[in-house]
Amino acid sequence: MNTRKKITTSIFDILRRSLRSSWFASSQETPFSRRFRLALNPLALIALLTLSACDANNESTQSNVAKIPVDLILHNGKVLTVDQNFSIHSAIAVSAGKVIVTGDESILTQYKASKIIDLNGKILMPGFNDSHTHISGNPRRYIDLGDVSSIIEMQALVRNKARNLGPGEWITGYGWSEDELTEQRKPTRYDLDDAAPNNPVVLTRAGAHSAVGSTMALALAGINSQTPDPEGGVIERDDSGNPTGIIRERHNLLLDLVPPSSEKEIIASLEVNLNQLLTKGITSITDAQKTPAQYQRWETLYEQATLPLPRSTLQFEWHDPNSIQALKQRVGAGNDNLKIGPIKIFVDGGFTGPAAYTIEPYRNQPNYRGYLNIPENELVDQINEIHNAGWQMGIHAIGDAAIELVVDTLADTLTRAPKADHRHYLNHFSMRPPEDTMKKMAAHNIHITQQANFTYTLEGRYAENLDGFRLAHNNPIRSPMDHGVVVALSSDILPIGPMVGLYAAVTRKGMSGAVYGPEEAISIGQALRAYTSIGAFINFDEDIKGTLETGKYADMIVLSEDILSIDPERILDVDVLQTFLGGELVFEKTPANNQ
Repeated sequence: MNTRKKITTSIFDILRRSLRSSWFASSQETPFSRRFRLALNPLALIALLTLSACDANNESTQSNVAKIPVDLILHNGKVLTVDQNFSIHSAIAVSAGKVIVTGDESILTQYKASKIIDLNGKILMPGFNDSHTHISGNPRRYIDLGDVSSIIEMQALVRNKARNLGPGEWITGYGWSEDELTEQRKPTRYDLDDAAPNNPVVLTRAGAHSAVGSTMALALAGINSQTPDPEGGVIERDDSGNPTGIIRERHNLLLDLVPPSSEKEIIASLEVNLNQLLTKGITSITDAQKTPAQYQRWETLYEQATLPLPRSTLQFEWHDPNSIQALKQRVGAGNDNLKIGPIKIFVDGGFTGPAAYTIEPYRNQPNYRGYLNIPENELVDQINEIHNAGWQMGIHAIGDAAIELVVDTLADTLTRAPKADHRHYLNHFSMRPPEDTMKKMAAHNIHITQQANFTYTLEGRYAENLDGFRLAHNNPIRSPMDHGVVVALSSDILPIGPMVGLYAAVTRKGMSGAVYGPEEAISIGQALRAYTSIGAFINFDEDIKGTLETGKYADMIVLSEDILSIDPERILDVDVLQTFLGGELVFEKTPANNQ
């Protein structure tokens, strides 16, 4: 009870006692007490009326205070701001696409909104920021192979596509992995010939470092038993020396023969593919390999799109510096929906080849260490050229030798030409490099965008090519963090979707259930931060997104489970129930889309 109420109550008591005694005053009062009573009652009454009037006015004022209008309120949940303190609240107010305030249920008494959502205890958190992925438009000839579980199923899809397209038309596809096929082997040209004998076929493996082509596709490319391995690539052969159809790292020999699709067809498909990311809770991406011409395609899409799209940053590959310079733009050019990001340098290959450049030879391959995509002297020149031009760099480096070389070069460049906030980073970092390399990264603020999901989806490739310490510490996260290196999480394309990455980052488990280097595991809170706020930081976007703080975009998602408290083994079962982009509901899980 406040002081005003206490005083009012006391005066009420005095007045009641005084008035109650009036009926017997004439028989029991002395002259003095009578005079006191007559004096007291008016004073008490005046004071009471005054205070009562004040209270009444105060209550009226409070009841008439206008609530602040906002567009949206979500409450009765667990709001993970993912701010510096990882603050957790129960409610959030949104207006004009941005967070107004987060707090407790008192937000409902301070703000009013036409739309109020009861979270019923569910988690609300920032949308995922996939800081390294690849999204493209798919032509009519394309087959999505991400969910195929057998070569027989793959053949059925190819057979159906050949029937729809007719003979002679190219068939393309992406996403198969022998690790997920019941046959536990790579498909061959003979498998494709059986399904589509009259069509050239090329199907790219998940990870995009190899592909399988049909006999007709190989013939069109001039590839036969006499064809030497292309520089930087491998044509796999059977015991008789004949190509099996698998080409590692240089499968562009086939893909370059595929006729281009119409721009209209590509843009329409790209819009659908980008929109699908919202169903996974991804509200921002960095597409890690684009050309200036493709940037123009994305500009057209974002200007004309009828579907909601995640915010996108495009990373350009440094294969055509003249065309990039012709844009006359730099990192950050564009807007909050679509902008230019860093320059990419493709240093080595991956383990799907395998072609990652390693310090020690591959397991069971004593004379093979992978290779560099470009000579070391050219790499040094490119890094210096790009840095001097003022561009940010996101450098593809998978093997420990490639990582060491890149870091040494960057450190020398930054020592010669310091830049306080360059935010250069390594894409992948799939092998743990020497301790000195990680120390050097921390000293020069060289960051990482890591794909923890590789530990899960590429388990078979790591086990085949690595051993001992190298195998246990594939895709290290904790060790670079412990050295002070900033680490973001992303998906690449194996698969696109955060839950596998979060699961692997926390459990360090592969598809088989085996645990790899548990000392490299991080907490779920650290993993969520790496998949949200740190991804925004790497793209210089920490002031506009990545956390649910006042003034930032209300890009946020609702999860089906409390991902902070559930058994980590259940992370893969967590669904995104709702996705908001700039405070607008852009996806809601319904029975119709509940796969």
